[in-house]
Formats: sequence, C-alpha cells, structure tokens
Amino acid sequence: MNREFFLNIIFLLSINLLIKPFYIFGIDRTVQNTVGTDAYGMYFTLFNFTFLFYIINDFGIQNFNSRNIAQHNHLLDKYVPSILMLKLLLGGVYLFSVFFFGYLSGYDEHYYHLLFLIAINQILVALIFYLRSNIAALGKYRIDSLISTMDKLLMILICSVLLWGNISSEPFQIEWFVYAQIVALSLTALVAFGVVFKQLKRFKFRFDLAFLLVILRDSYPYALALFLMTIYNRIDVVMVERFLPDGLVEAGIYASAYRLLDACNMLGFLFAGLLLPMFAKMIKNKAPIYPLLRFSFLLIWAIAISVAIACYFFQGEIVILLYDEATLYWGAVLAYLMLSFIAVSAIYILGSLLTAKGLLMVMNQLFFLGIVINITLNYWLIPDYKALGAAWATCFTQFFILLGYVFLVWKNFELPSIGFLWIRVFSFVILVILTNYFIVQNLTMDWRFKFFLAGGLSFLMAIALKMIDLKALRQFTKP
Repeated sequence: MNREFFLNIIFLLSINLLIKPFYIFGIDRTVQNTVGTDAYGMYFTLFNFTFLFYIINDFGIQNFNSRNIAQHNHLLDKYVPSILMLKLLLGGVYLFSVFFFGYLSGYDEHYYHLLFLIAINQILVALIFYLRSNIAALGKYRIDSLISTMDKLLMILICSVLLWGNISSEPFQIEWFVYAQIVALSLTALVAFGVVFKQLKRFKFRFDLAFLLVILRDSYPYALALFLMTIYNRIDVVMVERFLPDGLVEAGIYASAYRLLDACNMLGFLFAGLLLPMFAKMIKNKAPIYPLLRFSFLLIWAIAISVAIACYFFQGEIVILLYDEATLYWGAVLAYLMLSFIAVSAIYILGSLLTAKGLLMVMNQLFFLGIVINITLNYWLIPDYKALGAAWATCFTQFFILLGYVFLVWKNFELPSIGFLWIRVFSFVILVILTNYFIVQNLTMDWRFKFFLAGGLSFLMAIALKMIDLKALRQFTKP
C-alpha cells in the first residue's frame, strides 16, 4: 500500500505541477490583473459566498461514497444511478438557497447573473468530485489523476484565446472567465461520467425515495463535517467584503494571497484524495496504518514548511512580481496565509485517516469550535486590520484545528511513540528559518535566486533529517 501511494502521488504531482501552476499564475492571476482588483474581488466574494452552501450541493456524498465504494466495490451499480438522481435534486435546492440568501444578504441585482453562473460551476464541481470518488475508490488512481487536471487544461486553452487571441475588440470581462469555467467543467464531467459508466454492469435511472433517504441519512455526518469546514475556511472573505467600505478591494487583495495558498493546497488535496480510500481499506483489513501515515505526514510537511517559510521571508518580492497593483501590505497578507498552509497540509493527512475511521462526530465538534474562533477573530480584527486581520484569523484557526486533529489521532489509534518524530519536525523548522534568514540578510544576488537557493537547501535538510526518507522511498518503489 505504501508503494502504491508513493507511485501514485508522484504521478499526481507530476501532471498537476505541469498544468495547475500555469493555470493559477498564468491564467487566473492574469485575469485579476486584467479586470482589476475590485472586479476580481467581487468574483472571489461571490465564489466564496456560493461555497458556503456547498453542503447542500454535495451533502457529504463524496467522502461517504469514497469510503463505502473503496470497501464494497460491488455497490457501484446500485449507487451510481441513485446518487446521480439525488445530486440533480440537491443541485436545484442549492440554486434556490444561493439566490434566497444572496437576496437576504443585500447583493445588488447587477451581480445576480454572475452569482447564477458561479453557482452552476459549483454544481459541476460537486458532480466531478463525486464521479472521481468512484474512480479512485475502484483503484484507478492514474485515470483519476488525469481527470483532476482536465478542467484546468481546458481553461488554459480557452482563456489563452480569450486573453491573448484578439478575438474581440471588447476588453476581457470577468463573466468570460466564468463562462470558460462552465465549458471546461462540463466537458470534464462528461469524460468522468464516461469512465464510471464503463465500470457499470447496468445503468438505469430510478427514483427510489426510500433509498435516497438512506443515502442522505448515512452521508449526513460527512455533510455536517463539510459544512462546518466550509464555514471556517470561506467565511473570512465574505466578512471582509461585507464589513469594510472598501470591501471589494480588500477582498481582491485577500484573493491575490489566497491564490498562492490555493495552489499549495492542491498538494494536500491530492494526498487526501489518494489516502482516504487507502486508509479505509487498511482499516477494514486491519492492516498497520502507521508506516503510510508517517511517510505521508513527513513528506507533505517537508514541502509545506519549506514553501511557507520561504514565502514569509520573500513576501514583498513575490506579490510585486505577480500583481500590477501590489504593495508590501499585500505581501503581509500573503505571509500569514502561507504560514497557515503548514497546518492545512497536515490537516489533509490526518483528516483522511479520521474520516476513514468514521470519527465524524468528534471532528464536527472540533470544526464547530473552529467556526466560533474564526468568526470571533474576524469580527474583532477585520474592522481595524482589514484583509491582514482575516489572514491572522485564518492562520490561528487552522493551527487550532491541527492540534485538535493530532489529539484525536493520538486518542483513537494505537501508534508507537512519536516524540522523536516531533523533535525532528521542530529541528527542521528551526533550520529552515535560520537558513532563510541568513540568505536574506547576507547574500546580494537577485531575490529569485535566493528564493530557490533557500528551497534547495531546505530539500537537502529534509533528506538529512529524514523528513524525506530515501531508504523508505526505495522500499516503497520495490515491486
């Protein structure tokens, strides 16, 4: 199982590093620079607003399905037609909810069209994630990896034409970006459905109310977990836009920093997508989980700590390079959001294990505390510190959730003593900080060379401290 994880995560990272960074920094960033910080800020606010209701759209079905199909492949024929019917119904309820609460929130009618388009995209995203959960649960990890990048590859092609193809005398509009997303996501959903359809022995839509209610009942704990996670992850930018007179601009600044965090979170999301079905099978078969947990945890933290600390030290240079309107204030927002990546990356690993074990109730209690902390901090910090205050709140909340996850894993799994592991991690953090500080203070070369030098030295230190264990890698790659 360790070898399977390693080979598939390498494949996943390879194709994602080829496509998604170019999309995020070549397309998404260019769109913000082209339409302006305030216009993109409105798009980003509406995107996060629709995400607050994602629970209705998904209702925990993705994680429920991934765990159950991984453990019981024979249920695929029974589940797929029924769940697709259920997702159609949930999509309708989701659209109604988005517009109802959008009206109550006081959004201008001018934005309703954009709100509708973004909501349609969220429905398509949820559909793709559901279809991919079947593909991964069946062990077809490489196909799942290819589909995971398909929408971004299509977005690169479509938006490249719209941005640089001179096909219109009109300046690029944010609505064009959303239309391109609809096309890319629709095509990706069709391909994902085709892959799943080939695995079915029979396919027939049927409306079985009793069965749909059973699915909703069984997926409810996953739905609640998703809802609570969404609130504490997405409420900040909505509060920034609502609380401040210049909320659109501040939301745009927050979006500029969140873009880099989102790019890095891709790593954790990919790990989680592979680990959840693997952990589920291992728990069912009573196989030892610690080797895979330790390997994945140290590997992702070697990357996350190196990247986050480097971004903190080079915060100003990064945002000025990326954004036409950037100031050092933008860099401070980036710095604290990137520090939260250290916590988020580990949350993906430990969350996959806890979800595979079915510990949703205690996770939900932790998420609820996270929401209370996050909203309280945002309410207190945003009026005075604006987007930077929201970044502080996010960073604190994510580390609080991480500590709770560590406690839950320690309490619910029989793991060997990990004191030496934490010593290794803290030693690595200190060395990476000192290395970045020395490079920034003492070397006179271009900052980009210093940035990559810091990354290269961090990689070597990770190997020396066995955060990246080459011996384990050799064992995992053996047939």
